Amino acid sequence: MSVWMRRVAAVFALALLSGCATAPGQARDPRDPWEGMNRSVYSFNDKLDQVALKPLAKAYVNVVPSPVRTGVGNFFGNLGDVWTAANSLFQLKGQHAVESAMRVVINTTFGLGGLLDVATEMRLPKHKEDFGQTLAYWGMPSGPYLVLPVLGPSTLRDTAAMPLDMKGDLVNQVSEVSTRNSLTALHVTDIRAGLLQATDLVKDAALDPYTFVRDGYLQKRLNDVHDGNPPSDFDYNDPDLK
Repeated sequence: MSVWMRRVAAVFALALLSGCATAPGQARDPRDPWEGMNRSVYSFNDKLDQVALKPLAKAYVNVVPSPVRTGVGNFFGNLGDVWTAANSLFQLKGQHAVESAMRVVINTTFGLGGLLDVATEMRLPKHKEDFGQTLAYWGMPSGPYLVLPVLGPSTLRDTAAMPLDMKGDLVNQVSEVSTRNSLTALHVTDIRAGLLQATDLVKDAALDPYTFVRDGYLQKRLNDVHDGNPPSDFDYNDPDLK
């Protein structure tokens, strides 16, 4: 869950910067052969968000002071750096792996268990790697776009990687069920709170929010795989992209 939510945050940021509003009725995107099903799931997820997640996130923002919310985000970000370090190794990115591991050590030791992001203050770069990116590194195409119930935007490759990504989330390694569930709920709520303005702007700016989110997600994942530097002749509409 936490891996997916980090992707969604980046998707909305990219979509708002790109300003791409797509009108319904355009030709079917070859990357999205299951569009009819995906739109139905997207609609279900949107209703669930409006009824549960968004109100909870608004209450969280209204009740929890900003410095505390920053600490919560830093804490979960520190946990995520552990899985990033592992996937950097899987992708033979030695420098990224070392930097991510150093971030964990520094923030855990000097940042009150990760509540403070001391590593960023020391200008140690933050990387984000997951097992979907690792599969792409070793040549697996993304496959069709897929919207998952509750979990949201994905691809066939990222969905296949999800079980290992969830295993790599240290929150899921907490043995006590109530603590694990509480941490997961807090993480989801904190990230959704950070998307409140972005999601409102998406719905106001996009003629078709579904394609807006889809295109942003797919472009963001391609940029992730290529560390932000895809080849200049890259065809973003190729359904067999790595």
